[in-house]
Amino acid sequence: MLRRHTRARAAGAALVATAGLLVAGLSGSASAGPAAATSPTPASAAETLRTDAVPPALLKSMERDLGLDRQQAERRLANEAEAGATAGRLRAALGSDFAGAWVRGAESGTLTVATTDARDVRTIEAQGAEADVVRHSLADLDAARARLDRAAARTGTTDAPVRYVDVRTNKVVVQAVRTSAARALVSAAGVDASLLRIEKSAERPRPFYDLRGGEAYYINNSGRCSIGFPVTKGTQQGYATAGHCGRAGASTSGHNRVAQGTFQGSTFPGRDMAWVATNTNWTATPYVKGAGGQNVQVTGSTQAPVGSSVCRSGSTTGWHCGVIQQLNTSVTYPEGTITGVTRTSVCAEPGDSGGSYISGSQAQGVTSGGSGNCSSGGTTYFQPINPLLQTYGLTLKTNGDGGGEEPPPGGGTWSAGTVYQPGDTVTYGGATYRCLQSHQAQAGWEPPNVPALWQRV
Repeated sequence: MLRRHTRARAAGAALVATAGLLVAGLSGSASAGPAAATSPTPASAAETLRTDAVPPALLKSMERDLGLDRQQAERRLANEAEAGATAGRLRAALGSDFAGAWVRGAESGTLTVATTDARDVRTIEAQGAEADVVRHSLADLDAARARLDRAAARTGTTDAPVRYVDVRTNKVVVQAVRTSAARALVSAAGVDASLLRIEKSAERPRPFYDLRGGEAYYINNSGRCSIGFPVTKGTQQGYATAGHCGRAGASTSGHNRVAQGTFQGSTFPGRDMAWVATNTNWTATPYVKGAGGQNVQVTGSTQAPVGSSVCRSGSTTGWHCGVIQQLNTSVTYPEGTITGVTRTSVCAEPGDSGGSYISGSQAQGVTSGGSGNCSSGGTTYFQPINPLLQTYGLTLKTNGDGGGEEPPPGGGTWSAGTVYQPGDTVTYGGATYRCLQSHQAQAGWEPPNVPALWQRV
């Protein structure tokens, strides 16, 4: 029997119909050197990222979980799409001075970009963003968090399980059940105290899987997890999910207990990523399961900035929304430490593991773990989708304009299916372009066609 694989995604996306409602500060095109020369209008960013694919069910869930009305939800998605493009341009322009970016406000109407050099303020403000001059660069904060991660791996502590860069306060935060454990970890890492903030927290994150059964998929006819995103690898179809759900070689069956596939690759701990190759009874589609079982289209994998709205689909608790709190977070579970996950305010429960995170129509990642529940609230972490696709050589199944067609000939090094990170450079059509936002390239998203993702240099 043919089945659709349902999963969820995330990334800053918006509605074409509401692109004109962007806050003025985020739609400015004042000159700021080379970046401004290719600044897209709000409509072009929305159109090239297929932000018209946001279904009413997603907006309804944002209204429920974020306390918004319909127009606010639409404006928020539009603003977040434009903010992501602007932040990408400024990250490229500021170079080593860049110290992070975030949106705020009920409609994400204000973008703030941090820098370590006051001379960058005019460049930031010329792009319609607010400037925040801080002491530490994002590179320095990330390096400090990495030292803490290595110390956590050596000591094996689970009493200081969460470490992340808080770009809003320009600090590396260590969350600990016991503050003494955090201080011991900091001492072992040899990190400058001026970079840090220790927070006491009862949070003890764990992977979200259980043996209680339910919808989604089963591993070796016992444990249950949730499907992430439909993918392909050449002609092979399958889906992305969490690594802690199963090891390579483990078999899967669908929610209906029909034989489904086999884990081809799995990483956990370290990262929390895996993919399953399915048999011919199952067909990958460009959808995730939204509220009320409706299809939510997936059109790409552009990473959403801190503060953006994000929604999650899982087999235990269904469809819930929240915000992205921090990127590139490290979490120590009882099974070991994972790095590079994204921290969110979306709730989840056991069995939701592996499920999809989506912002607008852009895939964000697969559920890893967290704490709390969907009755009293909680914190969850997801494995970003782009590193997963890159690790296993997978192509996200999307509903983009390009479909499965070959891109028009342009020559150069740009290639559909490749995962690009901010700062990567490619050539296309005789010109050189710099990547502004993390994404997987697809036909129709050639650099000259997508100014929200690429800047000509």
